[in-house]
Amino acid sequence: MNILIVGSGGREHAIAWRCAQEGHKVYCTPGNPGIAQVAECIPLDEQTPELFLQVANLINAELTIVGPEAPLVAGIVDHFQAHGRRVFGPTAKAAQLEGSKAFSKEFMARHGIPTARFQTFDSLDEAVTALARFDYPVVLKADGLAAGKGVVIAKSKAEATQALEDLFSGALVGAAGSRVLIEDFWRGEEVSFIAICDHDTALPLPPTQDHKNIFDNDQGPNTGGMGAYCDDRILTAEQKAHILENIILKTLRGMASEGAPFRGFLYAGLMMTADGAKVLEYNVRLGDPETQALLYRIEGGFVQTILAATEGRLPSAKLQLSEGATACVVMAAHGYPAKVRTGDKIEGIEKAKGATVFQAGTRMDNGALVTSGGRVLGVTASGRDLKTSLNHAYAALENISFDGMQFRRDIGQKGLKRYTV
Repeated sequence: MNILIVGSGGREHAIAWRCAQEGHKVYCTPGNPGIAQVAECIPLDEQTPELFLQVANLINAELTIVGPEAPLVAGIVDHFQAHGRRVFGPTAKAAQLEGSKAFSKEFMARHGIPTARFQTFDSLDEAVTALARFDYPVVLKADGLAAGKGVVIAKSKAEATQALEDLFSGALVGAAGSRVLIEDFWRGEEVSFIAICDHDTALPLPPTQDHKNIFDNDQGPNTGGMGAYCDDRILTAEQKAHILENIILKTLRGMASEGAPFRGFLYAGLMMTADGAKVLEYNVRLGDPETQALLYRIEGGFVQTILAATEGRLPSAKLQLSEGATACVVMAAHGYPAKVRTGDKIEGIEKAKGATVFQAGTRMDNGALVTSGGRVLGVTASGRDLKTSLNHAYAALENISFDGMQFRRDIGQKGLKRYTV
């Protein structure tokens, strides 16, 4: 069938690759040079629901899969549905779960979904005064969409005050920081739990773990994600069942009760604490770079499962998963996650054997592939176990180079510890 992927990053490259692997004709808008190797890319000067629909009509898309959060929050699903086009993702009302951190936290409080104590502020002075009610470290979050960079973990009052000033002034994440949440900090291990959802049913995907900080050992500022791995050992069967029932399905029931039934990918960013799983945040789409590792484990049934979700047949759907584990190591540009330098020539992708290189921040310049964004490439590999998949990814990565490249050398280290017990 004709499938349209909306987006231009590594997540969208992985989605397009998976759909092509399953034998479909794939289009992507606006796409990137890597996506162009597995799909026909259709550039857009502006990215609005109306223009995305025009593209879908042009290619007679039988299914549209929306990659990033911004079009979902802007109402692309509502617009497609109003014009009779099949699309997978939540409506704008349901997408508030990610579009507004304040909405999502208040939603969790209303429905008894475990999350951290929080307060929401619209002014810098009120937020600074409220710091006295929290212990350190403390979590500061921009309310709006911030491309994964709207969270600051401050270790002192001075650091928290500076971060609040940067958020409210717009210096950190622009208008997304005009409203700020202050939350308690929880200790534990983070897990990404993603499910394919259709109103009151959910099919959970294998658990993944993202690596947010720019430097090894979880040091430095938060990024959109410097790597991820997918391994069933991340959670026990009991933990998976508990999360599915008490977080994912409870969320779906809550959204339906508030007149915003949820269909799409529901991502619960969790902290596994001594008291069990707690929700750090929701995303209303596949994570990035978790998608690269996740879709690399899927051997079949991805498109058919999404179709089943759009037709009320999700309980009958089945995904074919490979054994073992998968890993994705992100190669980022000079300056990321702050001011990013672009235009650096990328070399060696064709030599990266034993892995698939998903492109994110890339463009063509006079016949050469160059950097065009913060996260540039996601080198993704599989193996019989996590150690093998990581070895394959890092071995392939050694063949790739561009000036100023950054990558973490400790992706998956927490996961490797699970193999010793």
